[in-house]
Amino acid sequence: MIAPGDDIPSVPVKLVDAAGSADADARDVLSADRVVFFTVPGAFTPTCHTNHLPGYIELADQIRARGVSRIVCGTVNDHHVVKAWAKASGALDAVVFIADGNAALCRALGLDKDMSASGMGTRYIRAAIVIDRGKVEAVYAEQAPGEVTTSGAHAVLASL
Repeated sequence: MIAPGDDIPSVPVKLVDAAGSADADARDVLSADRVVFFTVPGAFTPTCHTNHLPGYIELADQIRARGVSRIVCGTVNDHHVVKAWAKASGALDAVVFIADGNAALCRALGLDKDMSASGMGTRYIRAAIVIDRGKVEAVYAEQAPGEVTTSGAHAVLASL
């Protein structure tokens, strides 16, 4: 698993933001000054949709006031699903998204979990990473499925 002091890897992803979807490199997306990158198992999944993402939308201004220039959500879904989720949740003014459809970034970060038993394939574990100019400052990974404690917006805000 990626750790403090590590560099963010260069991996092709899709960036989803208010402008639409575009090919991007994860290193470029996650190296813009100070970034909070939180990862979820899937768009529209219950905990991700009702507990994890909403906190980052609600606290976006407070997180930015602590020196964070960008809040990014990563998920192993195609960019069409991610765009629909971002719109449905009203997140596009607060959060940008990485659609990691092939789980390439997920694996490169060591945040992957095999969820094939539930029909979901490889997915991100629920986590949050604080990144400063492409170098990892802190990693907060949840220990149990369905938990939003250390990776949630309130905990990350308190740590900044």
